[in-house]
Parts: sequence; structure tokens; C-alpha cells
Amino acid sequence: MNIFIDNKSGEPIYTQIYTQLKNQILGGNLVEDQALPSIRSLAKDLRISVITTKRAYDELEREGFIYAVAAKGFFVAPKNVELLREEHLKRIEEHVAQIKKLAASCNLSRQDIIDLFDIMEE
Repeated sequence: MNIFIDNKSGEPIYTQIYTQLKNQILGGNLVEDQALPSIRSLAKDLRISVITTKRAYDELEREGFIYAVAAKGFFVAPKNVELLREEHLKRIEEHVAQIKKLAASCNLSRQDIIDLFDIMEE
């Protein structure tokens, strides 16, 4: 498991951890029931506060990506198909918003974008 902290980023450190772990779970790099590093261990490895790491884990647990087992630690939760679908839809919406902005800057119509999509599918 690789997590990289960018101190120059304006993004909070706990968000960077949360996002990277979530992406690794969604991407299949972290599999169901796989143990995650302890909060203290991850904080030590990343040279950050335990509170920051705990906040990222709490957010992942709240959203159903990981679960805690008393005295054993945190583990990757079984994939919830509906949750995965929602996450993918959210990503698609973000990409569509970017396409819309780029298309507007090039004066492309909705039909031009649909035609482009049809060409790419062939």
C-alpha cells in the first residue's frame, strides 16, 4: 500500500490519505478483508499526527469502505455494489462537467460531443 503526502498541496493531509485509500479500494489494489496498517503505524510511516490518520480512517469507515475489529484493527470492507456504482457515477459526472467546459471553449455543440462519443465506440 502506497500513500504519498504532498505538503505543497492545498488539500488537507487527512483528505489525501482518505482519497488515496478509497481509490486503492475501488481500483482493487486493496481487497476485501485485507488488513490496513494501524492508525499509529501509518501515522509514524507518514510522519503525521495520529489524529490526522484517525480522521481519514473514520471517514472511510463512515462511508463503508473499511471496518474496524476491536483489538485487531481496520480492514477493507466487502464491496457494496450500490456504493461502487454511486462512486463511479460521481466520477463520470465530474468528467462530463470537464467535457462540457472544454466543449464550450471550442464552440462544440451537444451533437458534436455525441458524434465524437459514437466515433470512439466504433
